[in-house]
Amino acid sequence: MVKLSVNINKIATLRNARGENNPDVLKAALDIESYGANGITVHPRPDQRHIRYDDVYAIKKKIKVELNIEGYPSKEYVELIKKVKPSQATLVPDAPGVLTSDAGWEVEKNRELLGQVVGELKKTGARVSLFIDPDKASSGDLKLARELGAARIELYTKKYADEFAKGNGERVIIPYRRTAKLAGDFGLEINAGHDLNLDNLNFFVRNITNLKEVSIGHALICDALYFGLKRTVERYLEQVKI
Repeated sequence: MVKLSVNINKIATLRNARGENNPDVLKAALDIESYGANGITVHPRPDQRHIRYDDVYAIKKKIKVELNIEGYPSKEYVELIKKVKPSQATLVPDAPGVLTSDAGWEVEKNRELLGQVVGELKKTGARVSLFIDPDKASSGDLKLARELGAARIELYTKKYADEFAKGNGERVIIPYRRTAKLAGDFGLEINAGHDLNLDNLNFFVRNITNLKEVSIGHALICDALYFGLKRTVERYLEQVKI
């Protein structure tokens, strides 16, 4: 079964727009859990423009499903993981001030940084995942990711979503399928995320046979404006069924 982890950054963005506690981010996380989601994802950034560090602590104390904390492996991020001890830590090569994640790791070029950080994070008990762009990751990158201690990679699906919307699903899925297969051969499990939605999700799930988890935020929260949060989570759960 492919698990659905809901990224709640956009809920925090809406709350922060007024500087109060409406919507309540913790309540939203607990509601999403009650609607059947398998996990909650957060991606705190240095300016805390959406999820704040105090949100992360509060959510970890209350939810029973897996917590996935994404982020660039800065000193602050590593300390957060050490204190919170989430189920999963997903390392993303975000540049300072980036609007949203837009690239995957070049593992060989970042061997020293990733080797040190992955080792530290594993000591917390967190499962470590590396954000990977199938168009740029070499077999050497994937092999090294496993050697450095990563348990999973997360496939960056922006290009997949863009091309699927143009009717090019059969073509664009090829590098994702190939990368997932190669990663599996090296002992890595597969996550995926970025711009996955109700239109393109099921096709992706059916074509990546060793997929473990998808992380979805922006599209899901947008859909919730029309369908309501409960029904939207249910609809996404329907899409991850094979």
